[in-house]
Amino acid sequence: MQPKAYVPGVAVLLTALLAGCTGSDESNSPDDKPGTSSTTAPAAPPGRYRTLPEPCGVVSKGALDALLPGIKQLTDEEQRETAYEGEATQTFDTDRRVGCRWKVESTVATDHLFLDFERVVSYDNAVSDDDKAAEVYAAKLEAADLPEPSAAESDGGDSKKDDKKADREDGGEGGNEAGASGDPKPSESATESASDSSSSPDSPGSSDSPGSPGSADSSASAGGTPAALQPRALDGLSDEAFLNDELSTAQQRTVTVVFRTSNVIVTVEYAEQPTSVTEVPDSKEMQDRARNLAARLAESFNE
Repeated sequence: MQPKAYVPGVAVLLTALLAGCTGSDESNSPDDKPGTSSTTAPAAPPGRYRTLPEPCGVVSKGALDALLPGIKQLTDEEQRETAYEGEATQTFDTDRRVGCRWKVESTVATDHLFLDFERVVSYDNAVSDDDKAAEVYAAKLEAADLPEPSAAESDGGDSKKDDKKADREDGGEGGNEAGASGDPKPSESATESASDSSSSPDSPGSSDSPGSPGSADSSASAGGTPAALQPRALDGLSDEAFLNDELSTAQQRTVTVVFRTSNVIVTVEYAEQPTSVTEVPDSKEMQDRARNLAARLAESFNE
């Protein structure tokens, strides 16, 4: 009968062991996770813009008259209204991308205008929508393959001065009254540029009116794009922007302005094909019109 005297002792030992195991389990319970809050990184902030504008309605009739002179030559009222309306581009998700294009023929040329709005969304919690949009913009800039800044741009900042002048025109009283869909008023821009004839000869505003005989800025007389009007980055237009200017062998000139505002990237593409193969669309005039429209679109995002 003596062995039975050890049974209570064994029971006590087993109880102590079970208690120890239970305590160990409690120490590893899901509620006991020191440092959890400090190791979880906060999600990157969303982009500023959640929606996109109606692309075919952001440009006024006055602006379209200047950009597409052939509209005024349409005698049929229904055709003219259809030309003003433009044609929306087909997209899979209008919350992410929208666009509109216009094409109008005149007696001297066929003009094209294309607008594209892309709202960039990052699906990486560690990357903000703005940062992702900056990556998309950088890819577009690289694809444009802009030339290195020329010596003409570094000798006195002529191109930057022209950029600032356009910004003043866009942000002045006329720009505020017209808003995002106002008339680009290229003739007023050209007049003000002509008044700066004391500038460097390479400056866009240092010559006679665009396209005039003997003008240093006349693309027709020069047979190409002047140095100060070469493709380049643009200062003062939204977060970042660049301009591209291309002349095809068929004498079609295409001016493209791309700018980024927060998580939205906007592309303005303006092209002109003369009816005569001996004519060359004026680079400065087309750049002024495209940049003024881009500036007004950028302003509309801040309203």
